[in-house]
Amino acid sequence: MRYKVITADQAAALIHNGDIVGFSGFTPAGAPSVVPDAIARRAEELHAKGEEFKIGVYTGASTGDMLDGSLARSKAVIFRTPYQSNSNMRESINKGEVSYFDMHLSHLAQEIRYGFLPHPKYAVVEACRLSDDGSMVLTAGVGITPTICQMAEHIIVELNEAMPASLEGIHDIYQPLDPPSREAIPVCHVSDRAGDTVIKVDPAKIIGVVKTNVPNTIKPFADVDEVTSTIGSNVALFLEHELKAGRIPKTFLPIQSGVGNIANAVLGSLGSNDHIPPFDMYTEVIQDAVIGLIKKGKVKFVSGCSLTVSADVMKQITDEIDMFKRHIVLRPQEISNNPEIVRRLGLITINTALEADILGNINSTHVLGTKMMNGLGGSGDFTRNAYISIYTCPSVAKGGKISAIVPMVSHVDHSEHSVKVLITEQGIADLRGKSPRERAKAIIDNCVHPDYKDSLREYLAKTPAGQTPIDLYRCFDMHKAFMETGDMRNAKF
Repeated sequence: MRYKVITADQAAALIHNGDIVGFSGFTPAGAPSVVPDAIARRAEELHAKGEEFKIGVYTGASTGDMLDGSLARSKAVIFRTPYQSNSNMRESINKGEVSYFDMHLSHLAQEIRYGFLPHPKYAVVEACRLSDDGSMVLTAGVGITPTICQMAEHIIVELNEAMPASLEGIHDIYQPLDPPSREAIPVCHVSDRAGDTVIKVDPAKIIGVVKTNVPNTIKPFADVDEVTSTIGSNVALFLEHELKAGRIPKTFLPIQSGVGNIANAVLGSLGSNDHIPPFDMYTEVIQDAVIGLIKKGKVKFVSGCSLTVSADVMKQITDEIDMFKRHIVLRPQEISNNPEIVRRLGLITINTALEADILGNINSTHVLGTKMMNGLGGSGDFTRNAYISIYTCPSVAKGGKISAIVPMVSHVDHSEHSVKVLITEQGIADLRGKSPRERAKAIIDNCVHPDYKDSLREYLAKTPAGQTPIDLYRCFDMHKAFMETGDMRNAKF
C-alpha cells in the first residue's frame, strides 16, 4: 500500500480546533468509528488542559455512538448537520451547546459544493478496499461521501476489515454536475445505474489509513405491536384500494419507506397482501424487512443509500452477495433522494409523523415546537415530489396523554399542500381534493383516537368563518394542557 498506515490517535492529532470534518456513511452503516472516537478523546485531553477544541461536523444522516455520541459527550462539536438520532447529541443541541441546522438530505452535498456552507478540511471515510490509484470501495452506506472527498483538503480512510471487499459492485457512485452544467440524471428505472462502483479520489489527498475491524452496529428497532401492525394493514388496504380503482398502475409503483418499527410493519403488510404485486423500492434506508421481502420475491429491486441491517442480516447479504447485487444498489443521498428522480419514477412515499394537525400539516422534528428530536431527514425530498405521499403515526402517545393529532402542529415540516394521505391505527384519511374544513373533518372522523374526537370536533365547530378553520386564540390549547397538567385530554374548547 502506497499510503501511510497510522493509528486512530495519530489521525485525530491531525485535526485541530475549528476544523470542519465530513464523515462517510448514512445511519451507522458506513460511518467511521475509531477516528471520531479518538477525536473525542483528544478533545477531552485538551479541555482538561484548559484548551479549546471543537470541530464542525457534516454527515450523511445519523451515525453510530462512537461518532455522534462520543463527540457530543466530549463537548467537541461546534455545529452539526443535517440529521442525528443520538440521545447525547440531541441533548447537546437542545441545551444550545451545539449549533444545529436541519436540512433536506438531498440538499447538503450540493450546498457544500456551491459554497453555501464552508468546505470540510478533512474527510473521514470508511472503506473496505483502497487501491493505489485512489479508488475506494465503500462499505454499507454512501451518504455525502463523493462530495466530502471532492471538497476536503485531506482524506483519512478507515479501512474496515470487518466489511468484505466483495461489496464492490453494489454501489453506484454518481455525482451530478453543478449548474449551469447539470444534465438530467440518467435514472429512469429503479435498477438503472449512472456512475461507478467505486469512489475515485486524488491519492495525494489521502494522508493516512487507519486499519479497523469494527462491524456496523445497528440498534434493533422496536418489535411490531398491535398498533403498528394495524397501521401497516391500513396502509396496505389503502394501496390495494387505489390499485383496484385504477389510480395506481396494475404493475404497481416503486415504494419509498421511512425508518423504524412502523416502516417495518408497513413493509410486512405490503409483503403479505396478495393483491399487491411484487414491487420495486427507491428509498434511503434498506432495513431488515426489505431483505426479507427480496428473499420472498415480493421486492424485485431496491435502490437506497445504506444497508441499515442487523448483523445477522448483513451476514446473509455477504454470504449471498452475488445474488443480492442483482437486487440492490447503494447511491449517494443526493441521488437516492433526488426530487427529479422521485417525480419521474412516481414514488409512493410512506413516512412517519411525530405530530399532525387537522389540516394535514406534519411535524416530523420538534417536541412541543421547541425541542429537536432527530431532524427532517429525507422525508421532505420524497413528500413534495411523490405520486402519492402518505404519513403514518399512532394516534396517541404516552399512554394516551398526548394526541398525535392536534388543532395546529407546534412546528411545520411538511405543509398541507404536500400531504395526500394520513393513516393511524384508527383509520385512513384521504385528503386529496378536499378543502381545509373537509380535510379537518376527514382526519377527525378517521384518524383521531376516540378520547380526542369530541374535543377536536368542538374546536372545529367553534373556529371562525373563513377558508381555513384556525382559531388563533385556542389552536395550541392541547399543547398548553399537556405542559400544565401532563395530559392533553384536559384541554377545554
